[in-house]
Amino acid sequence: MSVARCWMLEPSAIQHELLAAQHPRETTAVMKLLRYGPPGQEKPGLMDAAGQIRSLAGVVDDIAGHALSAASLDRLGQIDPQTLEAVKQPVRIGPCVGRVGKMMCIGLNYAEHAAETGATLPAEPVLFMKATSAISGPYDDIQIPRGSTQTDWEVELGVVIGERAKYVSEAAALDYVAGYCVSHDVSERQFQKERGGQWTKGKSCDTFGPIGPWLVTNDEVPDPQNLSLWLEVDGKRRQDGSTRTMIFGVKKLVSYLSQFMTLHPGDIISTGTPSGVGMGCKPPEFLRPGQTVRLSVQGLGEQQQRTVQG
Repeated sequence: MSVARCWMLEPSAIQHELLAAQHPRETTAVMKLLRYGPPGQEKPGLMDAAGQIRSLAGVVDDIAGHALSAASLDRLGQIDPQTLEAVKQPVRIGPCVGRVGKMMCIGLNYAEHAAETGATLPAEPVLFMKATSAISGPYDDIQIPRGSTQTDWEVELGVVIGERAKYVSEAAALDYVAGYCVSHDVSERQFQKERGGQWTKGKSCDTFGPIGPWLVTNDEVPDPQNLSLWLEVDGKRRQDGSTRTMIFGVKKLVSYLSQFMTLHPGDIISTGTPSGVGMGCKPPEFLRPGQTVRLSVQGLGEQQQRTVQG
């Protein structure tokens, strides 16, 4: 596939190729919930074992809110995908969760990443927020902001909340999780570190929050602390880690956040990134227009984005 192709002109065909490449025919069904269609007009769907997108129109109004509850997901799991209408492809894949109330992110949650940034290991989870306007589809372009010189990459495990969570224990924390997805915490380091205030301004630029391609339900991921994750820029492997090396695991993060705020269905926790970010290179390396970024978390699919000038 030529990296010179323009994603904004023909995104659907490129995404179809990528989905086909990463979705071999499966012998056991794994429920993969997704959203398809133009930005702002996405419809709910799922991907069947053969890689065919099936419409969930009339079953749920969106992959959002109460549709993410355990009861709703159980009902969806009882549906035979072959009874659902096949969606004509190619079609754009949007963010896998709609109407996200808040996107909470965890900083410095891998020891090697903290070391490469020169930071000390946190005694408690480092929390920051990413504006929900940053959320984009897994194959949409990354727009490098005006004035940016330090746009960076970060592959992360995304945790999607399915039940209202307030003051929950670590032991019960996963009961409040709907599922998991790939999350790309794109960051502008100069905005983040040199422009004063909190990290949010370097994390919230448009297109800085690709999620998906799909949501894999909680029951399909028996151990979220045993997933490999990687990221490449222009075919060069930059990050190669495992959620085993998180400082604070998913149970801890869900419980911890719920002590400070109520988590609602559709909220997303982006759980931090392993080492290998551009800021940690010697000398530092950052994204520029015309590059291709690929990233994946084990069992959760693969994203690919082109970088363009915003």
